[in-house]
Amino acid sequence: MGELNRMEDLLFPADQRTREIARELFAHVRELPLISPHGHVDPGILADDAAFPDPAQLIITPDHYLTRMLLSQGIPPSELGVRRVDGGQTQTDPRRIWRTFADNWHLFRGTPSKLWLEQTLRQVFGIEPPLTYETYDQLAEKLGQPEFRPRALFAKFNLEVLATTESPLDDLSRHAKLRADGWLGKVITTFRPDDVVDMDWAGWPDRVARLGEISGCDTSTFEGFLEALRQRREVFIEFGATCSDHGHPTAQVAIADDVAAIYQRGLRGMASPGEAEAFRAHMLMEFARMSLDDGLVMQLHPGSSRNHNRYLHRAYGRDTGGDIPQATEYTFALKPLLDAYGHDPRLRVVIYTLDEYTYTREMAPLAGGYPALFLGAPWWFLDAPEALRRWREAVTETAGFYNTAGFVDDTRAYCSIPVRHEVSRRVDAGFLARLVAEHRLSLDEALETIADLAYNLPKKVFKL
Repeated sequence: MGELNRMEDLLFPADQRTREIARELFAHVRELPLISPHGHVDPGILADDAAFPDPAQLIITPDHYLTRMLLSQGIPPSELGVRRVDGGQTQTDPRRIWRTFADNWHLFRGTPSKLWLEQTLRQVFGIEPPLTYETYDQLAEKLGQPEFRPRALFAKFNLEVLATTESPLDDLSRHAKLRADGWLGKVITTFRPDDVVDMDWAGWPDRVARLGEISGCDTSTFEGFLEALRQRREVFIEFGATCSDHGHPTAQVAIADDVAAIYQRGLRGMASPGEAEAFRAHMLMEFARMSLDDGLVMQLHPGSSRNHNRYLHRAYGRDTGGDIPQATEYTFALKPLLDAYGHDPRLRVVIYTLDEYTYTREMAPLAGGYPALFLGAPWWFLDAPEALRRWREAVTETAGFYNTAGFVDDTRAYCSIPVRHEVSRRVDAGFLARLVAEHRLSLDEALETIADLAYNLPKKVFKL
């Protein structure tokens, strides 16, 4: 009973009176459906609805939150099943991968990864921590049962909508299969054009040519390139997209008068790093103009120094845990966009950051002053309980609750989705409980607010 009570009060304030209020607030939203407007779950998981692979491939190998921690202690990702792209050997025995991970589970003490994984085991699979060698067999047995297949879990999670993220080069065949199957789960796509916008990304000219082939447009010219993007956006909208997403290194938006010339130099592989940044900045303005026409909500995820860990990039490729946050400026970077469209009711922009020091100085004041701008939830390195609390404290006094966009889980780890949403709801319950205990909000106001944060705001802001 003591363990049960401890888990029921997970992440709630220690003060007894405030904790009691937090319990009541959380109970009010605990059963609300999950809105997942931004994430990176492979839609093929749901399209195929096959049993998940072995526990190591499901839990450990694809999760760079986990593999990067072990790398920091000298254990390479290849020992955890991550495929090397440099020809080196990769461990493929799932039990050995699990044993290596379990032997080093203590490294995750105090991290959100420990919280998420233990709660996933407990709540999704009914397996009580701690994580041990035996957990592998317990989990493997569960994965073989029909109720733990992806579509069955979608219903169990109470997911109302799940947005995946695809490149304009994706044929969206997995979304087409979901539609053809007549399955009732709502899975939509998101338009993510980074790979055809970032000239610094190796192979950019080839991908632009492929964009032309897919769209039937002449991408040898800049105008043809823009038309190809417009056409692909239309196809994405047909498959449910309500948002685009832009993961640029910076938040810079600008008009480049010589953009057509920069584009031509890029196609020849001759664009400088400065020209590549000018092109990305110009394209954000172009995408804003497209959003005025087709209504897609723009999401901007700047501030990651991609492939900072050169060893990881060379040995394992992109998106394997080698990215690092960097300082990011918003006030002047976004000004051209806000000057042009910050008060246009047709535009909605949700901004995120990996640089939490900008919350109070820049982001909250911007969202508090421009109706087109909303604050996205703490992201990536910041989607942890303490950072979620700091975010609420930093932005609420200036931007309030209703210039924020609600929680996004932003995860590839499908089975962790309900846990991540619960953590956010618990943190918000604790924050609002303190305001009630300090007589800054009535309980009725807090109850209405937490329902808006958990459910109503993300539906509204992301047009779901």
